[in-house]
Amino acid sequence: MKLFAHRGVSKHYPENTLASFRAAVKLPIEGVELDVHMTSDGEVVVIHDEKINRTSNGKGFVKDKTLAELRTYDFGSWFHKKFRGEKIPTLREVLEIFKHTNHLINIELKSDVFVYAGLEEAVLREVTAMGMQPRIIISSFDHAAIVRMKKLAPIACAVLFSNIILQPNEYRKALGIEALHVSKYVAKRKPIREAIEQGAVVRAYTVNNKEEAQQLANVGVEAIFTDDPELFL
Repeated sequence: MKLFAHRGVSKHYPENTLASFRAAVKLPIEGVELDVHMTSDGEVVVIHDEKINRTSNGKGFVKDKTLAELRTYDFGSWFHKKFRGEKIPTLREVLEIFKHTNHLINIELKSDVFVYAGLEEAVLREVTAMGMQPRIIISSFDHAAIVRMKKLAPIACAVLFSNIILQPNEYRKALGIEALHVSKYVAKRKPIREAIEQGAVVRAYTVNNKEEAQQLANVGVEAIFTDDPELFL
């Protein structure tokens, strides 16, 4: 089964930080997953939540702050004092870490709460500037954003689901996308099993247990997103 480091090696490092991704780059795994939002001055930054409250010593929405403002906060100490001083990274900074590796990079567009005008174009510019488009997967719970991205460029895409839908493979084909990214619970349900039998690529999140991983492998899930890739290696 293929492994993607979920927000980097987030079991042992603060999620979505350069420290977490530098740990992932050393591992013989399929790829890495990260999340992106857009700042008030149009910069693409890597962070999961809409707010910085949980993973920094600051407060407020990413969308309301400039990159310079966000850089004044500490994004490491919440996890452990030895990571004090970690800054919120830009997408380009993370891509630079993986530029000369073979890892796939799954970029999740976090536009399912706030619609960031121009996010798809901004992400595509960064990816293209680094020459990494063939190694990129774009995913999102915001399926309209995936459709927009597909219209912009021939780039691999996946739609995210936390709940089951009927005929997921037909939905995937109707959107013209390559994969379904589903929760580990949904992945075991009959519609997803049928989609796999019909040739759909399915990846499951977030799996940190060997028994669960084996169950998913048994139904044909291609890859898992895990906080602890070393556990499975």
